[in-house]
Amino acid sequence: MAALPRLVCASSVVLVVWAGFCSAVCVEVPSETEAVQGKDMKLLCISCMKREEVTASTVVEWFYRPEGGKDEPIYEYRKWNREFPSRFSGRLQWNGSKDMQDVSITVLNVTLNDSGTYTCNITREFEFEIHRPVFTSSRVIHLTVVEEAGEDFTSVISEIMMYILLVFLTLWLLIEMVYCYRKVSKAEEAAQENATDYLAIPSENKENCAVPVEE
Repeated sequence: MAALPRLVCASSVVLVVWAGFCSAVCVEVPSETEAVQGKDMKLLCISCMKREEVTASTVVEWFYRPEGGKDEPIYEYRKWNREFPSRFSGRLQWNGSKDMQDVSITVLNVTLNDSGTYTCNITREFEFEIHRPVFTSSRVIHLTVVEEAGEDFTSVISEIMMYILLVFLTLWLLIEMVYCYRKVSKAEEAAQENATDYLAIPSENKENCAVPVEE
């Protein structure tokens, strides 16, 4: 009977994993907002479609606006890739997916002057039998470029917890060693006392006396 709950739990895990695979794989994750000078930065832009909406023509437009400036086109996808003349000329790379749900681009060799606001405009014309509706959506990314990567707060917490655990384990081992040493010392002292008492017994009485053995 004990195996039945385990079997049920295992079946539940399998069902959860299977449901995860069967569910929509497109997740609209926001883009990171901090880049490091000299590194490549992927500007993440995801616009999920439902299964019945997959048949659609998609147009993607990327704009950049410096602080205090105006939006300027930097990249476009309209059945082909097109890079507009700008400060990013030669440094933009298409990272979109084939189903056009991920329409991200990557800025190569980021500079401090690349800080600003990036806008990703998506226009979809769906090819239904009766009508061809058009839907638009936008993603805005406020990017800050720094000279050096700052240390992740999560990694700092992890390191602190690791050191605390090491200290705790070291103290626990020391306590165990002291405890075992005292236990062995007491056992040796008891054995010596028993041996001394045995030697003090007259020879004629040793035949009827046995040294007690401590378990």
